[in-house]
Formats: sequence, C-alpha cells, structure tokens
Amino acid sequence: MTLIKHLQAPDEFTGFYLIKELEIKQTNTTPAKDFMDIVLCDASGQVSAKMWDVSAADKETFFPMTLVKVQGLVQLYRERLQVKIGKIRKALPEDGVQITDFIRSAPISPADLIHTMNGVLASITNPTIQSIVSFCVAKVGDKLDHYPAAKTHHHAYFAGLAYHIVRMLELGEFICKQRPFLNADLIKAGIILHDIAKPEEMIAQLGIVSDYSVQGKLLGHISMASNWITEAALHLGLDLQSDPVIGLQHIVLSHHNLPEWGSPVLPQLPEAVALHYIDSMDAKLQMVEDTLLITPESESWTPMIRGLENKAMYRLKL
Repeated sequence: MTLIKHLQAPDEFTGFYLIKELEIKQTNTTPAKDFMDIVLCDASGQVSAKMWDVSAADKETFFPMTLVKVQGLVQLYRERLQVKIGKIRKALPEDGVQITDFIRSAPISPADLIHTMNGVLASITNPTIQSIVSFCVAKVGDKLDHYPAAKTHHHAYFAGLAYHIVRMLELGEFICKQRPFLNADLIKAGIILHDIAKPEEMIAQLGIVSDYSVQGKLLGHISMASNWITEAALHLGLDLQSDPVIGLQHIVLSHHNLPEWGSPVLPQLPEAVALHYIDSMDAKLQMVEDTLLITPESESWTPMIRGLENKAMYRLKL
C-alpha cells in the first residue's frame, strides 16, 4: 500500500485511504457532468483527488469518513499533486483495515497532554484566574482529549488542540523567564483559554472537521471564549469589571492581533502581545513541520503553505 506522503507524479498506485472531504461538483462542459472533489487521507498526510463521470450509485456510496480502496494516477495540477481516481470501492471487513489506522494524531498521547495542561493550570497562583480557567476547561470536558485545533491550517488532527496548547505553554514558560515583567498567571491562562471554544466551534470526528457548528459560524471561537469567561465570572460571583475578568477577556479577544485576522480588539496588554506571538509562532512552525512531513524527501521544495503567504519551504542539504 502506498502512503500519501510517498505519492509522486506520474505514479500509478493502489491503496486504502479515508475520504476526509467530499463535494459533488459539475464540470464546465455542455452538458455539465457531475464529478467528485475529494480529499483522501491516511496517517501520513492528505491529497486532493478527482473522480470523474460520477454515477447515481456513487453518490449513494461514498461519503466523508468512508474507508475506500483506490486505484489512481498521480498528476501535477498548478504545481500541486492531485489524484485522478480510476477505480474506487468501499473497504470490506476482509480487507483488515480500520479507520483509526488512517487518522493522524498528535505525537504525544492525549492523556499526557491533558496531564501537562492540568499541571500548569494548578500552578496558577491567582485564585480568581485559576477558577475562571478551571470553569472554562470543565465546559469543554473530554473533547479536549481528541479535538483538532483547526480544520486545515495547523494542528488539524486528533488531539491537535491539546498539543497546540501544551507547546504554547512551553514557549510561554520560556518567555516569562526571559521577560519577568510579564504576569505568568495571565500568560498561562491566556494560552489555555485562547482556543478553548474550538471544540464548540467545529464539528469533528476522530480529529477530522466536517463542518462548523451554528455557534461557530455565527459567533466564532474568540467571542464564545470571551462569553465563557463572563459566564464563569457570574457563576463564581465575581465583579465583571474587575481586572482579572477584563484582562482574560482582552487576551482572548485580541489574540489574532488584527481585525482582518478575526480580532475584535488589538492587543493592549503586555501579556496579550506575548500571547499573540506565542500562538503565531507555534501555529506557523507547525504548518512548516506538517508540510515537511508530508513532502517526499526526494523533493527539494515543499508545496506552498497557505498560512505562510503561500511560500514554499526549501530543504537545505547540510
């Protein structure tokens, strides 16, 4: 079986894969014909695929989160790999494949990630801040064990959100030691809370996002997390105008930095500035790492990375 990360044009291949995304579209020809725009994935990566001349039976057979056996041809389209599907069928019990074999996961176990995060939460010395963060973490519950941090951009896999939070906490610990004027409690809390509402923003199964929830589409995770802080304050009987409450809300609301990136306000606390750059560094380095992992070692250049202004990465031969 050929792993996706090993596919190269113009290879012909056969293998088992998971349909991560599927959309039925129409060609620009006259008359228009239906085709399937598919994203196939395995534990090593994902690839865009096209299935032409789709039948009515195909539309009733193939859906997202379906394991399939594919025979196809790898092509280059706009400098990116794309698969032309020749044959496809659903995986059968006798094939001996399981859906969990095709899911990419964080490189650290969810249990260890949650243990690390809970340890940092317990180390917050300000009781008001610790109580607010604990309330918000409890609202997410066990979704933190498996939810991705995003649909596509970064940490978009099983337990990706917890992995993102823990990696940021490591960066935050270093920054607070280097810059002791920063309030470590606010940094820790901001890191845990900044994406805490992602599991309510997205609809995901086994780390794969199929859609955004109604709240996710209408409110977004930033405003939802800010609302949770307000809810926590009311539940705990805290003054909504107090510095801990307003400070945590501001850090969450400003962590995307600019309005065009989704922030309703700009960072105006030292800890808010720090959080934005800690988040950005971890997300962007993860985009680079993910792209390198799925790029064949024989290729000097990676595909373009959307989250890095469509820049490709070059492998130095050192």
